[in-house]
Amino acid sequence: MKLGVVDANFRLPFEEALKIAKEMGFQGVQVWVTGELDPERLEGGAEWVKDKVAKYGLEISALCGDLGYGFAYEEGLEWRIKKTKQYLSYSVELGAPVVTTHIGVIPEDRNHPDWDKLKRSLDEIGAYGEKVGAVLAAETGPEEPELMVEFFKSLNTSAIKVNYDPANLVMMGFDPVKGVKVLAPYIVHTHAKDGVRHPDGRIGEAPLGKGQVPWREYLLALKEAGYKGYLTIEREVGENPIKDVREAKEYLSNLIEELGLWDKS
Repeated sequence: MKLGVVDANFRLPFEEALKIAKEMGFQGVQVWVTGELDPERLEGGAEWVKDKVAKYGLEISALCGDLGYGFAYEEGLEWRIKKTKQYLSYSVELGAPVVTTHIGVIPEDRNHPDWDKLKRSLDEIGAYGEKVGAVLAAETGPEEPELMVEFFKSLNTSAIKVNYDPANLVMMGFDPVKGVKVLAPYIVHTHAKDGVRHPDGRIGEAPLGKGQVPWREYLLALKEAGYKGYLTIEREVGENPIKDVREAKEYLSNLIEELGLWDKS
């Protein structure tokens, strides 16, 4: 396993975020492409991004192309599908053919109209991904892993995969260790984030190692599943994200070392 970080976590311009990621000893970054690095806004495009990442000796673990609303909400859907296809092409140009996003909530009832809307949208996106050689990785969280698998099996594409976020599952009341075993064939990227779910139903993100994700059991489950990709630290809240990311990396590094799970290539 390798350690990465979402560049947007630092809340700094891209190159400054890369510099800090390098200083902290990360191997990779997940590049957030819906803002300043959107290919339609960025002068220099993919080559500029690749040059900056290479300058700091980092890899791109994946792109984050979350446009909000998912792919069942009708308003703006055609644009979101078109934009997601653009991000898939962009990911290939950047040499990291994985784009993570939230696809929307999968309904439990196959007869719910959102099931068909999601299926049609993702079949179209997946067909494009197969064409260009990239995958869209749906983030875990809103539904139980078994339902995700059921939905994926209904698709007519193999280019829809999973970005596994254990904190999202914890906050929704699901078992993040069991979920690895259920979703193992689909996991292509992970977010290393922690969360809590209180008895009264309140939920929230927590500093990594201080929430309810059972990290030791979770990492061993990933190992058993054969996962050898990135653990990409994500810290979306908090007043001092740089401090939080640094402490999260130290916590994970020590645990990975203890468990013998490093991929230092």
